[in-house]
Amino acid sequence: MTATSAVRETPWRSHNGLELPDRVPRADRAAWEARGLCPDADLFTLFRRNVLAFPDREAVVDDRGTLTYGELYAEVVRVAGLFAEAGLGARDVIALRLPNGRLAAAAELAVYALGAVALPYPLGGGVRDTRALLSRSRAGGAVLSEPADVETAAELPWTRAVFRTSAGADGLDRAVSRTAFRPADRPAEAGAPARFLVSSGSEAEPKLVAYSHQALAGGRAAYVRALAGFPAEPPRFLVLVPLASSYGSLGVPVALAALGATLITRERFDAREALRAVVDHRPTHVFGVPTMLRRMADLPRLRGEPAPGLRAVVSSGAALPASTATACRERFGVPVVTVYGSSDGVNCHTVTPAGDTAGIPDPAVAELRIVRPDGTPADTGEPGEIQAKGPMTPLCYVDAPELDARYRTATGWVRSGDLGALDEAGRLRVLGRLKNVVIRGGYTISPAEVERELGTDPRIAEAVCVPVPDEEFGERLCAAVRPAPGAPAPALDAVTAHLAARGLERRKFPEYLLVLDRMPLRPTGKVCRRTVTARAVEALGGTTPVGATVRVDFEAGPFTHAGELAH
Repeated sequence: MTATSAVRETPWRSHNGLELPDRVPRADRAAWEARGLCPDADLFTLFRRNVLAFPDREAVVDDRGTLTYGELYAEVVRVAGLFAEAGLGARDVIALRLPNGRLAAAAELAVYALGAVALPYPLGGGVRDTRALLSRSRAGGAVLSEPADVETAAELPWTRAVFRTSAGADGLDRAVSRTAFRPADRPAEAGAPARFLVSSGSEAEPKLVAYSHQALAGGRAAYVRALAGFPAEPPRFLVLVPLASSYGSLGVPVALAALGATLITRERFDAREALRAVVDHRPTHVFGVPTMLRRMADLPRLRGEPAPGLRAVVSSGAALPASTATACRERFGVPVVTVYGSSDGVNCHTVTPAGDTAGIPDPAVAELRIVRPDGTPADTGEPGEIQAKGPMTPLCYVDAPELDARYRTATGWVRSGDLGALDEAGRLRVLGRLKNVVIRGGYTISPAEVERELGTDPRIAEAVCVPVPDEEFGERLCAAVRPAPGAPAPALDAVTAHLAARGLERRKFPEYLLVLDRMPLRPTGKVCRRTVTARAVEALGGTTPVGATVRVDFEAGPFTHAGELAH
């Protein structure tokens, strides 16, 4: 294979007509390949190499027990045979919405065995995401565990094969194909699309980001390989987040395919069960969002702690509060690694204390630069937008050329939308977000989506959603509303009932309601979000209970009505 043979000159085209251009400049890709930063094989080929090298090594440890690499390979071939029997193949996108566990791992690897593209996305929240994601990706197949999702997928014109799980002998977890499936020697090109990462970002609908086999097994795996440090024994990763999430992509394509690690996972997160997994299964690394890690650290110690073999606790998905980092270090007695990154192709990690820096960018993962608003490079220490380009850079956004135009420069740099600075030692300091998003416990909420639904409530004249700081989740969403003339001031439970009736996912509901007598405006006539945020933080303080409705007169002080909102 030549240095540029994996670079696509023409867009990849799916069976259903989806085109995926490669936005990575050819010269950059060739340079990364020449340095050995991009593997020359697809994910399934890499996985099969691991199977041949150590068939008896533990591959997946889940709620049902343990599968070795040899046993997992047999499951992958079984599921791939069912996909092939249903007419799915190398030019298809296959959506996967499954709980963590062996079937989720086998199904994703089976997609790669076909040479197809995987679209995993997390459970929860109704059918809105299913309809949007399967439509945008033109998915030819789907594996779904929720009956409502199955019905929605069956109605879409693109989706030819819909598989259910846990549905007796016909379910994907039990069915057997009529003919034996034989994977190709190399099912896909290394530079071909492999997986779509889902990011809610700042858009009203989730974004889809197309990653190649190289970007996942090369750049995206490089940061995991670096923090694992090549121990004498194979690493064992306890991944607490959904494997179908962007953060969770370190599970199947990285841990199992690229690194040959053991993947430990639980179907659902429970802090006590997660601690039990640390003791019983002895991971070398625990991956979670700050909220998960804090809940674990606050529990009473179990017999068997501290767990032998644990080398690091890894936090990502949201800013890590200093108190949580301290609690984790004291509880687990190991370094706490913080990872700054996004599904768009940005990454930087560090073991320095929270609140210091995000570390020094690793060129094997992604080079970072800081850019002024006019596009010129910022000086050392000068704030600007964080931009990234490197072996983990994705191919493109899926069916969204407007996002490519907005978030990619002409030379291939990814615009993060985050504000940062590089100090004299080359360390990155993340200073805030340029994008209007709220990150609650690692989950990204688009205020624009919630505001749009609030705008359908006749009791509300204006609505703005802003983040307020929270020790447990990092941020919570506060809805600031001005009642319609003549309408009584709404309470939070009435507002969330309206959002539920509109079909909005519950985890996107505001957890505070700020009722304003007027909206502060900027000189342009737009609502000043900064002023609304400051007033929300001031009015709520640090003691206002979650679920409260707070009324604010800009000429007077706030008063609070407490209400409960179960989450």
